[in-house]
Amino acid sequence: MLSDDIALVQTVDFFAPIVDDPYDFGQIAAANALSDVYAMGGQPLTALNIVAFPTGELPLSVLTEILRGGQDKVHEAGAHVVGGHSIIDTELKYGLSVTGRAHPAFLLTNAGAKPGDALILTKPLGNGILATALKRGSLDDAAAKGMIAFMKELNGEASRAALAVKAKCATDVTGFGLLGHASHIARASGVTLRIHSSSVKILPGALEALENGATSDGLKRNRAYLDSLVEWGNTPGEIAAVLCDPQTSGGLLVAVPRERASHYLSRVNGAFEIGEVTERENIAIVVD
Repeated sequence: MLSDDIALVQTVDFFAPIVDDPYDFGQIAAANALSDVYAMGGQPLTALNIVAFPTGELPLSVLTEILRGGQDKVHEAGAHVVGGHSIIDTELKYGLSVTGRAHPAFLLTNAGAKPGDALILTKPLGNGILATALKRGSLDDAAAKGMIAFMKELNGEASRAALAVKAKCATDVTGFGLLGHASHIARASGVTLRIHSSSVKILPGALEALENGATSDGLKRNRAYLDSLVEWGNTPGEIAAVLCDPQTSGGLLVAVPRERASHYLSRVNGAFEIGEVTERENIAIVVD
């Protein structure tokens, strides 16, 4: 905290390509890194590039396009790329270290969920499954374009709306999947989260890709970790898989005071309610 009304929030994230187009990859990686700042209720200020590049195996034009994509996304967020660091590596990787500004009294944290809050998700699930299918060459163009469009979408609007309705709790949905990140909220806030599986929106093509075997080791690890934390009820296996699917640049999961939930939904394009927060039970998450 720098003063009574200014706090800095910082994050870092990078990964290997999940799409073929280098400009798209740069935008997705940047949106993913920026999302951590938005999940804390911050506004991005500056970013540093992090690059591992296989010099001699790929032309430098690929790196140029990745960096251009990242810079364009950072500029879209109202921030600036102020430098970075690169190394030679056998595998291409890219991401950002981001610094943002927030008000100390209006931070969003995992620990702020209260019984009665509505749980709202701002992007559909399934991009990990679709990315696996894309990597295997079994994903059609329409599903790939839809997946990429959502991964490039910034979470700034969702973050600002959360602050506007005086929400105190949010997290971005990334590698631990929806339920993995929901379990962090349940533990930190001392509550149970009830998720209505029929209310969760799924990216077009994800269930078909899953049926055709597009599962990842990350999904399997998430499911194994969650088995002792989730009461699954009669949840179909394919829906349980989607709820555990690792996301890249996923949406925000926000706990919104019930009386302000409709206002939040009206402010965030595409957001949808998926459940509610209850008093702590003997399990972290109940899925029905």
